[in-house]
Amino acid sequence: MNVPALSGPFEKQHNHLINEKSPYLLQHASNPVDWFPWCKEAFDKAKQENKPIFLSIGYATCHWCHVMAHESFEDDEVAGLMNHAFVCIKVDREERPDIDRVYMSVCQLMTGGGGWPLTIIMTPEKSPIFAGTYLPKRGRFGLVGLLELIPRIRDLWKTQAGKLMEYAGQITAALTDTEEMPEGAEPDASILSDAYEHLVLAFDHEFGGFGGAPKFPTPHNILFLLRYWKRAGTGAALDMAEKTLQAMRQGGIYDHIGFGFHRYSTDQKWLIPHFEKMLYDQALLSMAYTEAYQAVKKDIYYWTAREILTYVLRDMASPEGGFYSAEDADSEGEEGRYYLWAKEEMGHLLEKGDADLIGHVFNLSARGNYPRGEATPEPGKNILFMDRSLSKIASGSGISLNDLVSRLEHAREKLFDYREKRVHPFRDDKILTDWYGLMIAALAKAGRVFEEPKYTEAAIRAANFVITRMRLPDDRLWHRYREGEPGIEGYLDDYAFFIWGLLELFETTFDPSYMKSSLRLHNVLREHFWDASAGGFYFTPDDSETLLVRQKGLYDGALPSGNSVSMLNLLRLFHITADPRFAEDVAVMGRVFSGKAKTSPSAYMQFMVALDYAFGPSYQVVVVGAPKTEDSREMLRAIRNHFIPNKTVIFYPEAGDASAIEEISPFVKSYRSIGGKTTGYVCQDHICKKPTTEAGQILEMLGVHLNERID
Repeated sequence: MNVPALSGPFEKQHNHLINEKSPYLLQHASNPVDWFPWCKEAFDKAKQENKPIFLSIGYATCHWCHVMAHESFEDDEVAGLMNHAFVCIKVDREERPDIDRVYMSVCQLMTGGGGWPLTIIMTPEKSPIFAGTYLPKRGRFGLVGLLELIPRIRDLWKTQAGKLMEYAGQITAALTDTEEMPEGAEPDASILSDAYEHLVLAFDHEFGGFGGAPKFPTPHNILFLLRYWKRAGTGAALDMAEKTLQAMRQGGIYDHIGFGFHRYSTDQKWLIPHFEKMLYDQALLSMAYTEAYQAVKKDIYYWTAREILTYVLRDMASPEGGFYSAEDADSEGEEGRYYLWAKEEMGHLLEKGDADLIGHVFNLSARGNYPRGEATPEPGKNILFMDRSLSKIASGSGISLNDLVSRLEHAREKLFDYREKRVHPFRDDKILTDWYGLMIAALAKAGRVFEEPKYTEAAIRAANFVITRMRLPDDRLWHRYREGEPGIEGYLDDYAFFIWGLLELFETTFDPSYMKSSLRLHNVLREHFWDASAGGFYFTPDDSETLLVRQKGLYDGALPSGNSVSMLNLLRLFHITADPRFAEDVAVMGRVFSGKAKTSPSAYMQFMVALDYAFGPSYQVVVVGAPKTEDSREMLRAIRNHFIPNKTVIFYPEAGDASAIEEISPFVKSYRSIGGKTTGYVCQDHICKKPTTEAGQILEMLGVHLNERID
């Protein structure tokens, strides 16, 4: 079992977490704190004993969750106080995002901020009376310590319970108010310009990215900027996207030895990462680099997208065909230890010329470039980062770019083999349907853009894994799978992200079974998650556990929101099936969410991506021909080689059984090839153009001659 205890082997005494599946909960199963999972037994106990609940929410690869556990939850003194004053509940935010979303909203409402570990003290009826994040054992630098907080809460609960209940009721009422989203006017395309201007204001012109430290990748910003460039011909939008993509690729946030991106940069320059690696970051960033390559054909984007997928298929793939969730920042009890290098160490591993080259390219020094402080494992440790592009380094060093790349790759392979012998960071090996769906979308997109069968095959295996292992007979989805066992009813994001993956896989393979699956899953989503009175999708189904509020949510944070992704899915489903019910739901969602999005457009960038599609121009493409012929391949290759984001493509096989496609897209029945040649039909914004057998004419109809910039 890939679940290490936080402080050595499990002791004989365990709390109530010992039989859980979550790696995070199992990490705490030997704490002296008498943890319960979120369950009826815990709340009944709190009511019977008249105790408040101490709710702690985190996840298995969270560095500060580990710190708080070591400092407090493994400490007998703190545990004794907690067990006496509270009934204590542990929640894995990745297993129960519904609970996490509600109480993170509470924390933001009560404190103005949030993060993990998330600490909530609440009544047995689940109403909050205190919210915070990391809390030390003893108070310091303005942070209240648990040794001071617990007795204070205990005394207030005994002497002023009425006031606490009243306060809890006020917080719950305020939380309910924040969920109200009255339907507004239908948005117009000016909202996209407003969103772009907000990104311009937040853009870091010196280092790329948006805002200051800490700096997150925010791939939805890139996806939107590429579309805005395509729409408006605004070169500055493309420049912002490119500067960010290149700065991230060169920075320490990228793992130059083993590939893949770390969670975020702790500084403004992308140099010093928080070393955690999340599956969803790899999926979203690989899509951003793939689309950037389509747009401008630069090798750096091609290789970065492929390297990310190399990392995922090598280190995050399960034997059954699934993908694991995350890798920790820590190893051997220290953040980043696995990823840091001493210059002297490089000298022992590589020939002198290669060691000098690596040191020059990646800015290694004998003193080390990793900042001194508690997190530094040893003096002289280095993060690998580049402060110039490889072409500039090559010209400055007097060697060809090809020679430089070849030598770097030879040295990288040696360093990777050596690093593999180190103690690896802990890997959270649970499989989550939502993150998994994003990875299927990324692999399917890369498979067709790069014409790489191994990516398509991995996406097919992954999709079949969900369909066979994580789907119930009534098409309901499970959220989590671990050690051969699915569990926890699916949330909005599980359906939305997996449907996204199936739609990408359909466009890559043209296998109608993926469209049929996506339509069945959308029917479940519409039946159990749709708000019939106001519109939009709730995060939880109509038959789920009742929490303080039933949230919808639109915010596109580290993950895009399920509503944003569903809106884009609905647009694609409409163009593939021509079923007007999908378009009607899109219109409702536009009215419901646009008011909120207008207040802070840069917080809703995936929603803006969906609106960009809705406003058009959008294209429906049907290619009629014999499968696997050269002229069919040529036409599809031409379409796929260019950045045309707002389109759907259907391949209608003229020979063989086409009934499955006709069942999904009845309108294709009248389409025929011309003169026995593969023929393309293009409709733009519901107006159809004359069919053609020429790939070049297809591209003209799709507008690829507009706004193209290849440099």
